[in-house]
Amino acid sequence: MTTNKDASLGQQALNKAAEIGLSSQLDEVEELEVDVQTDPLKVVQGQLDSVTIEGEGLVMNKDLRMEEMKMEMTGISINPLSAAFGKIELTKPTDASTRVVLTEADINRAFNSEFVGSKLQNMQVPVNGQPMTIDTKKVDFRLPGENKVALSANVLLGETGETKQIAFTAVPRIGANGQKVNLEDVEYTEGKELSPELTAALLEKASELLNLSNFDLQGMSLRIKQLNLESGKMTLLAEARVEQIPSG
Repeated sequence: MTTNKDASLGQQALNKAAEIGLSSQLDEVEELEVDVQTDPLKVVQGQLDSVTIEGEGLVMNKDLRMEEMKMEMTGISINPLSAAFGKIELTKPTDASTRVVLTEADINRAFNSEFVGSKLQNMQVPVNGQPMTIDTKKVDFRLPGENKVALSANVLLGETGETKQIAFTAVPRIGANGQKVNLEDVEYTEGKELSPELTAALLEKASELLNLSNFDLQGMSLRIKQLNLESGKMTLLAEARVEQIPSG
């Protein structure tokens, strides 16, 4: 006979295995908790009622940080034999509702990381009709509210060594496939005389950073459904297709 204590220990084992598996895919974790809700009879039948994953300060790819992440899935089909050994093995994909919060500081950290920064060096773009090599020295990304983002950058013009500043605001919109956030409706606050191609390159890099596939964990893919902007914070509401929950 299975006691409540046994059931509790079984759920704790599943929780812990999933926490270890997810943590192993991340570079940094401030807090991560997996909560499996079900009863032993359903586990034997290969079912879990729900799995909730909540995390804070999750860093992947060295410099992509999520302030908060919450994923909730229900009606999950699992391999009962694997569950007996403390592992969640899905027998069919499941959908999950997901909430990701990115702060202004998180996005700036990613923008000025070595990975992204290297892509903003030695860019060949026309300035005033003349081809020029441009180095972007520092990007400042802001979330001022009013459904806008603000970008500014110091730009070193290769031929003259002169430093210019470019600054503009843009409106973020969800891309057609729900995979990334596109920045549109550019309004310059500084540096309009510089190359539109330079602005396009900065917008492209920003969109690449806000591509949700950057935040996919193994066995999970995200699709943005809604985007909410507040001062200093961006919240992405997404649907996740979960084919596997990593287990330790």
